[in-house]
Amino acid sequence: MEQIFINLAVADVNKSMDFYTQLGFKNNPQFSDEQGKCMVWSEHIFVMLLSNDKFKTFTEKPLADTKKQIAGLFSLSVASLDRVNEIVDKGLTVGGVEPTPMKDYGFMQQRNIEDYDGHTWEIFYMDMSKLPNA
Repeated sequence: MEQIFINLAVADVNKSMDFYTQLGFKNNPQFSDEQGKCMVWSEHIFVMLLSNDKFKTFTEKPLADTKKQIAGLFSLSVASLDRVNEIVDKGLTVGGVEPTPMKDYGFMQQRNIEDYDGHTWEIFYMDMSKLPNA
C-alpha cells in the first residue's frame, strides 16, 4: 500500500497535536511519543509532528523559519465547501492564521490556514462538473 508521510518540524509537539486535532486529524499513539506525534488524515495520508530537535536528526540542513519563509505548501481536498470552511474556521479558533482570503475559481474553492509554526495548508473543494472545457 502506498502512503504519504509529511514530516513537519514544530516548536511544541503537544500544542501542535491539539491544533491538528481541531482540523480533523486523529492521533495514532502507536507511532507517537514525546518528541513526535503521528497525525492521521486518512488511511493513506499522515503528518508527523516532530520536535525541532527530533527533526534535526533526519537532516544536515538548517531548519527553515516557516513563520518568515515558506518551505512547502500542503493541500488537502475535502468533499464540500462547507467542510473547507469548517476545517479552516476550527483552526482559526485555536490560533491558526488565514494568510490570504478565500479563492474561488468557479470549479474550486480554496482557503489557507497556517499552524503555530507557519506551515501552510490549502484546504480545497473541487467540483469537476464545473471545470471549464479545454
